[in-house]
Amino acid sequence: MQSTVAVGAVAAASGVRPVVAQESTAKSELPEGGVILFQGDSITDAGRDRNAAAANDVKGLGHGYPHLLAASLLHEYAASKPKVFNRGISGNKVPDLQARWEADCVALQPTVLSILIGVNDIWHKLNGNYAGTVADYETGFRGLLKSTRERLPETRIVICEPFVTRTGAVKENWFPEFDERRSVAKKLAEELSLTFVPFQSAFDAAVEVAPPEYWAYDGVHPTLAGHALMASEWRKATGI
Repeated sequence: MQSTVAVGAVAAASGVRPVVAQESTAKSELPEGGVILFQGDSITDAGRDRNAAAANDVKGLGHGYPHLLAASLLHEYAASKPKVFNRGISGNKVPDLQARWEADCVALQPTVLSILIGVNDIWHKLNGNYAGTVADYETGFRGLLKSTRERLPETRIVICEPFVTRTGAVKENWFPEFDERRSVAKKLAEELSLTFVPFQSAFDAAVEVAPPEYWAYDGVHPTLAGHALMASEWRKATGI
């Protein structure tokens, strides 16, 4: 299991105790050749080369949390020879995932499917480029998850909580709607008995240690420290 990231050490020194994901009681195992697929928007995309489509290709993993997780998982699960893919695409919302799901998810037959989606569903709405409501987010996301379980009944699905820090692009007009969308992600994970990664509480605790822009330079896109925090929380929540 991956150790707590630097925020933990800094927090301990400063007397601030960060809130972290509940750690899984037992480490999960990956089957031989198990496929781990990361899906989402620019936070997951993280500048990946979309022409580098092969599993475990460092260019295709981007520079964010999927890259950090792939590095540690490929090391620790070497005997299982896992295959890690990043199919996040910058700007994506739930309808965009639906439009490309067959090729970018179902065809890859993931053993573990991790989805982080939701920030653009509100950001693009606030910018006047999208009209989707919280109800639309819930209906679309639920439909995507249910159809995925039907098509991929053996796949473990991980729902990552959308998150922000209050800096940069994130203004007061994001709230309370953004929190409502976060609640939908958690609700769907509970409703469908899926693994949930509580990113927002981790970032809320982290900003007690260092300012918001230290973790997400514009309030949405993580810095290297923010991606490391995400990788740590993901491993705690999944037990992988």
